[in-house]
Amino acid sequence: MRLVALIDYGSGNLHSAGRALREAARLGGTGHEIRITHRPEDILAAERVVLPGVGHFADCAAGLRAQAGVVEALEAACLTGGKPFLGICVGMQLMAETGREDGATPGLGWLKGEVTRIAPGPGYRIPHMGWNGLALPAAPHPVLSGLGEDPHVYFTHSYAFAASAPEDVAATAGYGAEAITAAVARGNLFGTQFHPEKSQATGLRILSNFLTWDPS
Repeated sequence: MRLVALIDYGSGNLHSAGRALREAARLGGTGHEIRITHRPEDILAAERVVLPGVGHFADCAAGLRAQAGVVEALEAACLTGGKPFLGICVGMQLMAETGREDGATPGLGWLKGEVTRIAPGPGYRIPHMGWNGLALPAAPHPVLSGLGEDPHVYFTHSYAFAASAPEDVAATAGYGAEAITAAVARGNLFGTQFHPEKSQATGLRILSNFLTWDPS
């Protein structure tokens, strides 16, 4: 069994993320089982782990830490064990050291940096909501490969990951005066500020890439 653990901690588009991952597995013929779970044993048994997240950083951090043994299992599976990890929206932000929404809240500290309020400038609304193009490097990360020219994805957020290390930024999106971090990556860790499960064909391609990605 090729298990993907989709973490349930009371926050996130669990069912839409689950449907999109199942469709990506079907289209790619990968044979993965997508299991919505908060059981540490499922995380440790999984081949891959997905952490979604919708809402405030502090609420999501508290909800995750309230699940007995889940943070420890995530660290054992993904930090120590090297299993491919995908964080979506606030699930990606939680990889940071600190979130600045509603005061300073500790994140997981997997990547150096903090989550700060976006500042696009006059005439741009916050939250940043809707479709935006991705700016990719000439050689994109494997999870972002094959997206075609000018790929667009769906965002809804007011805060973004300010990574301390520029090499941890895998994609950006322009919004007014600010280049927003759209994706982060380091080793077996990957995260998107946008919602691949809401990004139609481009999002399905990203999820399919994640299901076949070998970061070793």
